[in-house]
Amino acid sequence: MSSHSESYAAAGVDVTAGYRAVELMKQHIARTMVPGVLGSVGGFGGMFELDLTGINKPVLVSGTDGVGTKLKLAFLQDKHDTVGIDCVAMCVNDVLCCGAKPLFFLDYIACGKNYPERIASIVSGVAEGCYQSGAALIGGETAEMPGFYPVDEYDLAGFTVGVVDKDKILDKNNVQPGDVIIALPSSGVHSNGFSLVRKVFKVGEADLSQPCDKLGGKSIAETLLTPTRIYVKPILALLDAVEVSALAHITGGGFYENIPRCLPDGCTAKIDKAALKILPISDLIMEAGNIPERDMFNTFNMGVGMIAVVRADKAEAALAVLKEQGEDAYIIGEVVAGEEGVVIC
Repeated sequence: MSSHSESYAAAGVDVTAGYRAVELMKQHIARTMVPGVLGSVGGFGGMFELDLTGINKPVLVSGTDGVGTKLKLAFLQDKHDTVGIDCVAMCVNDVLCCGAKPLFFLDYIACGKNYPERIASIVSGVAEGCYQSGAALIGGETAEMPGFYPVDEYDLAGFTVGVVDKDKILDKNNVQPGDVIIALPSSGVHSNGFSLVRKVFKVGEADLSQPCDKLGGKSIAETLLTPTRIYVKPILALLDAVEVSALAHITGGGFYENIPRCLPDGCTAKIDKAALKILPISDLIMEAGNIPERDMFNTFNMGVGMIAVVRADKAEAALAVLKEQGEDAYIIGEVVAGEEGVVIC
């Protein structure tokens, strides 16, 4: 590549660093290639040929998200190879709730200064997330924006497109009283509530790298940077085997905002608090910040990353499928008649 501008470099943008970053990330992108990908990285658009075998009425489902202020912790710990997993997870887990299989993903990285090795590290995480979800990383953009972002900081966002047969789109109106609510465990805080997390733990001021007994010897920083779990493969297996009434991705807003999104009017999710496998990091956040329990359930996933709602007579079959997929899934409640949305008791 012969492109180079001394004037642009003097303004803080090194175009050659961008070319090097692309070269470094190609090995990671190659891991995500699946049937349907056309062309190669570096073109003006990512191309994907749809295989509609077995799909009578294809519907494309899209989702977009970022990592949020969890990135602040990644900056402080100088660890950049997992936040890309978070970015992918936040998108693919969402479209999954419609019953859609993710097809491809594109990322966007905006930074104050392009350090090629660091950009490649970020993309390695994006590629890992794509690999876990079976989606191809078919394109993206890295924007060097001096004077807009500090030189050692960046933002990361992305979007995915999935496909589902129109007749198999999950419809919350299929949910009815008596349905059982199954939890799929989270790996931790995932990527939500970090503005509160940063306040509670004084991120940027306190040393969070020391081993913590309450976290099994892991540090607070390491625990918080644990990437968001991706539920695509186990949930797709579940959808193939058992009739599922609805799914909900437990993200920002916790139980109180996300569970009602998969319920019709007149239905309430009754959650058995004693059944929940709440993670130590959630207890630590609650204690350290003196946070009311309701606020915890209205901000964090409390150990539950995804829920599946199924008929009571399908619950055991659903649990068996999820366990075959390596999920420690368990029942946390049921759907009852009511207008409260969620009741935790």
